[in-house]
Amino acid sequence: MEVKGSVAVVTGAASGIGEALVERFVVEEVAAVVAADRDAAGVEALVQRLSGGSTVVEATTCDVSDEAAVRALVDGTVERHGRIDLMASNAGYVTIGGLEAPDDELHRMFDVHVMAHLYAARYAIPHMVAAGGGHLLNTSSAAGLLTQIGSLHYSVTKNAAVSLAEWISVTYGDRGIGVSVLCPQAVATNIVTNSPTADLMPGDGPSGAAAVDGVLTAAELADTVVDALADGRFHVLPHPDVAEYVRRKGEDVDRWLAGMRRFQQRLYPEGPTPADWLLA
Repeated sequence: MEVKGSVAVVTGAASGIGEALVERFVVEEVAAVVAADRDAAGVEALVQRLSGGSTVVEATTCDVSDEAAVRALVDGTVERHGRIDLMASNAGYVTIGGLEAPDDELHRMFDVHVMAHLYAARYAIPHMVAAGGGHLLNTSSAAGLLTQIGSLHYSVTKNAAVSLAEWISVTYGDRGIGVSVLCPQAVATNIVTNSPTADLMPGDGPSGAAAVDGVLTAAELADTVVDALADGRFHVLPHPDVAEYVRRKGEDVDRWLAGMRRFQQRLYPEGPTPADWLLA
């Protein structure tokens, strides 16, 4: 899609990847960008910093796990700007834990990592189709294509996010709806320090596995996103090695699983491993 001149919405925009996307979309001269987040002060500060140019930059408060709030975000944007061309559903967080972890944490994470994307699509797609088309950019993770050692909930919900994006692309691709799913490894954001289980994370926690191929800045990731949108790519892979890992997994899943078990042992050489969290 052509980012320049478009009307974009970005959730999870107060920091990290979302903040970098808003900044880059302003550089790309979108007509308007709506920065949404639960952190009202954070998005207001972002808008104050970026306002003054040709792009209309707006801040709004939105809890993406609340369907009514997402609908209001979408409908309000269309009311003010006439359309939504790009819906970047980006909010997310990480926890550590496995089978022993409380179910309610999985439910909360599913709401943020999956249902938020579903709500965004449910309410944005009709407006987009009526206007002749549009694009959804859903943030998942390399864990959504592979897995996340040490974080069951993150792995399950990010895989579900990829599956949802695939379904939307298959179902609405012929109606003018483009879909891209963002699947990075480690990015220098506050996702770990803001985690509800930050105090339980040994060393780098789950991010240790994600950082094996290097840590990108959020600005570097945003560069990759803009390029992928221009090319109309479904998979947005800021870390190119992820494509090779996905190929290996598809080629021989048993070998891939064995390799991941060896990798887990390297990440937890002194123990306990994630298996011990339930069995100890």
